[in-house]
Amino acid sequence: MTLTGKTADHAARRERALLSLDGLSVGDAFGERFFLPLSVAASMVEQRATPAGPWSYTDDTEMALSIVQVLDEHGRIDQEALARLFATRYRDNPRRGYGGTAHDILQALCQGEPWRRISAQVFGGTGSMGNGGAMRVAPLGAWFADDLDRVVAEARASAEVTHFHSEGQAGAIAIAVAAAWAHRWRETHPPARQLFEVVLEHTPPGATRRGLEKARALPLEAAPSLAAKELGSGQRIISEDTVPYSVWCAARHLGNYEEALWTTVSGYGDRDTTCAIVGGIVALSAGRESIPPTWLAAREPLERRA
Repeated sequence: MTLTGKTADHAARRERALLSLDGLSVGDAFGERFFLPLSVAASMVEQRATPAGPWSYTDDTEMALSIVQVLDEHGRIDQEALARLFATRYRDNPRRGYGGTAHDILQALCQGEPWRRISAQVFGGTGSMGNGGAMRVAPLGAWFADDLDRVVAEARASAEVTHFHSEGQAGAIAIAVAAAWAHRWRETHPPARQLFEVVLEHTPPGATRRGLEKARALPLEAAPSLAAKELGSGQRIISEDTVPYSVWCAARHLGNYEEALWTTVSGYGDRDTTCAIVGGIVALSAGRESIPPTWLAAREPLERRA
């Protein structure tokens, strides 16, 4: 540690996280543009018709920005700081596409209620098993890419602020581990299917893990529509029907950001979130040069600090 409390490789960690954040936010904004009548969206996908800009990002990116800021300021997930930033960004712009439960949680945080009580009391005291913990976490996996045990612990802590349910936390862990592995893949290019093995090794037992096991068994050459049918693509907006499909899409196109996003959006479902997750992972494996410059230019500028 330095005298500032930051590790000597803080700048390198930040650079990785910012790359993942760009991938996540472009994917988020790209996917959001496909919430159209299915026939129209399908025609755009078939023709590879890039949506007209500008592309606004959603709550997926808004919350990922908070995670990156907390990591930059603290070098870890300080849950109190993260809850405050979630509340601040929500108060400043509540119209980013937050779901109903997220509105309830964030409004309570804005009123100063403790996050531990709020996170634990939703859905009758079970907590949320939604995909919100997963959609925002890829930059955290990038930050701690050199230590998968740390990735697991920090991902769980990041999810717990809003997702008390173990499935909501499992989804965050799986995606953070996938992002960390993607960063490593860029250097050594192991077989893409190793992604499933590493993610499964670190994902806690439960429905999300079972979905990942199904994803591992699905050929990467399968049609995205079949994968979406078998795994779900976020239609239920929960971890178990979002994370497995997203990991499958990322594994299919580790070296090509653009193709990864077209594949992901063709599963429809919760398309901004699946594209945010896949974008945050594949930006790390394919590199910044794989994100089309026109897509980066179309995405609205990021307000990185609250």
